Amino acid sequence: MRITVGRILILLGLIAAVAAVVWMLMPGRIPVEVVSVKKGRFVASVDEDGKTRIRERYVVAAPLAGRLGRVRFKVGDAIRVDDVVATIMPSPVPLLDQRSRREAEERLGAAEAALERAKAGVERAVAQNDQAKNDLARTRTLVERGATTVQALERADLVTRLADRDLRAAEFLNHAAEHELNQTRAVLARYRDGVELPPESWNVTAPVAGVVLKVAQESETIVQPGAPLLEIGDPRDLEIVVDVLSTDAVDIRPGAEVVIEHWGGQGELSGRVRRVEPAAFTKVSTLGVEEQRVNVLVDLMSPAEKWVGLGDAFQIDARINVFIQEDATIVPTGALFRRGETWAVYVVKDGRAEIKDVKLLRRSGRLAAVASGLAAGESVVVYPGDRVGSGVRVEVRQTGDSR
Repeated sequence: MRITVGRILILLGLIAAVAAVVWMLMPGRIPVEVVSVKKGRFVASVDEDGKTRIRERYVVAAPLAGRLGRVRFKVGDAIRVDDVVATIMPSPVPLLDQRSRREAEERLGAAEAALERAKAGVERAVAQNDQAKNDLARTRTLVERGATTVQALERADLVTRLADRDLRAAEFLNHAAEHELNQTRAVLARYRDGVELPPESWNVTAPVAGVVLKVAQESETIVQPGAPLLEIGDPRDLEIVVDVLSTDAVDIRPGAEVVIEHWGGQGELSGRVRRVEPAAFTKVSTLGVEEQRVNVLVDLMSPAEKWVGLGDAFQIDARINVFIQEDATIVPTGALFRRGETWAVYVVKDGRAEIKDVKLLRRSGRLAAVASGLAAGESVVVYPGDRVGSGVRVEVRQTGDSR
């Protein structure tokens, strides 16, 4: 067959048509979003909401039965020591009854015992406070000489501040016990042997200085001994209660750092876990599921001037740090997926997706720390769809950040 120009053109046209069909049938690039693997500080935390709570609350109760006058104090009013918070006008018969007198004498004995117990608590708190100050001074000296670390000095400083707060609380309890004893003695002093003249009224005084937190009974009424009248507390002595899942509580240790967010003021507050309560309780979630929760008590470490607007039972969000890894390989959890018994990611190389098995160190929220399988700088696909597979051509539409 003779080769002519026309035949050559026909052959070239057929080749071009076949190439066009092949190009049309080839799958296009799949758009994906990629994130660069980073190296940095990885922090795993337990994020839960909580509320503030005044550490020491004092309930002022009726010392005897009688008719309570109208309480003039309102919630938020400041109260000084020995301020008259309520007036009780007792009935004549109970006040002159021998059994009532005997009960008052027994209450006097109990109040004396409570005072001795409070004094012992103050002595113990003073000894602990002195020891903490001595330890702080020794640690500061060792730090200046380079014999110990700054972290040891910070821990000694924390122990000193906590010991000072415990001493204040013990002194408050001692003052409260003294006033309870004085009130009981005053009740007995109103009895006169052989004279049936009941006192006209009995003034209930505040055992400590603070702010009224709750008024249990505002209007005039008949009360029984021990009936709560109002609650007093110091709004500057706040702690935070965070209830977490029991499965998360096992990772939380006393001394763990806490970041307080969304508390209503500017910026974040810092805290430290003081105690993880040993007993859990059942709580029904918003979805109707019963959960075992544990209370975590957190001390505020930020200066009081920064959270002056916080009060009792205020809502906050707490982030409790349970794991910290320096120089960790960090990837977003959206890039991880299960592949049998292992975790895997898609890595973009030369415009194609390649699957890689990875070993996780820890997960927390939107980020995860990888122990092996990835290197810093590699690009991983986040939220890969069903169309993404090993060897598939991809087109990077958007690039995010793993931090």
